[in-house]
Amino acid sequence: MSKKIVVLPGDGIGPEVIEGAVSVLQKCASIYSLELEFEEYKIGGAAIDEFGQPLPEPVLERCLEADAVMLGAVGSPKHDNNPPHLRPEKALMGLRKGLGLFANLRPIITFDELLDASPVKREIVEGVNILIVRELTGGIYFGEPRGFKAGENGRSGYNTEIYYDYEIERIARVAFDSASLRSGKVSSVDKSNVLESSQLWKSVVEDVHRDYKAVKLEHVLIDNCAMQLLTRPKEFDVLLTNNMFGDILSDEAAMLSGSIGMLSTASLGVEKSSGRLGIYEPAHGSAPDIAGQDKANPLATIGSVALLFRYSLQREDIAQKIEAAIRQVLKDGHRTADIAGPGDKAIGCREMSDKVLERISN
Repeated sequence: MSKKIVVLPGDGIGPEVIEGAVSVLQKCASIYSLELEFEEYKIGGAAIDEFGQPLPEPVLERCLEADAVMLGAVGSPKHDNNPPHLRPEKALMGLRKGLGLFANLRPIITFDELLDASPVKREIVEGVNILIVRELTGGIYFGEPRGFKAGENGRSGYNTEIYYDYEIERIARVAFDSASLRSGKVSSVDKSNVLESSQLWKSVVEDVHRDYKAVKLEHVLIDNCAMQLLTRPKEFDVLLTNNMFGDILSDEAAMLSGSIGMLSTASLGVEKSSGRLGIYEPAHGSAPDIAGQDKANPLATIGSVALLFRYSLQREDIAQKIEAAIRQVLKDGHRTADIAGPGDKAIGCREMSDKVLERISN
């Protein structure tokens, strides 16, 4: 049966890293006799330039009909002064909400070959393997009311942090299910000593935990968690967070791996028998300062292809094949500029993608 993959290259280095990712998808389809159908559309700054909006409605409709979506990156300095509804980043919010993608999974894995690339001491980061499970469609980023107003004390800006119990329950189940297949521990992050939304979060997570007696649960305050991520990261297995805390912690955790250019993400919706519709993308941004220079690291985007096969196409064997190829390329000593050490020769985005393709073919 044919599977439809919608490709959204986006802005900046997005088209460069997506090119390598699509090549990997095509190579795996050829090796494993899969029928994949690709459709490519513009979003973000590229869509604003051509259509006057960051996420055209027809693009969202095509994504809803797909089996999976590959996304490069969005963001363009030329649109920095646009009104909020015409910012490239609005495309991400629209995709997540429109596709019902409530769960963001970001693996944080350190490779032995890149331990010295991390600013954190080798003995601290060696062996780190964390899965951050972030709630993606609730919380302060989507809460209402929000806006600006003028008063006797001057202008004010306000946002609403709000969670409903069903939103917390479904993301907690993703975390506990994931932990059941890993080391069996969930660290739930909150600020329950201050925030009512966190008090509800903690209560609902404890309720859900009753269905997962084999999984250990601990509660960690956000400020303490931020500190512990850099001092004892190996103590964490699955980190369960709300939207804003996960946004911050996942980028902090990127430094454990040495470069945000190594981190892949999957944003998933409701599970179906045929797999989950998801958006697969690198954790990094559009990096306009190096766009078009063949300097980007494609490994995070290629790693996202592995997540696509794992969650949306339910082909764990292919996912492991891709991940093994990435490890081998690093063992072979190949580095892009962001992960190159002193004396290392940096290769470009296309060459790094070609190296992974060679390993997949072997």
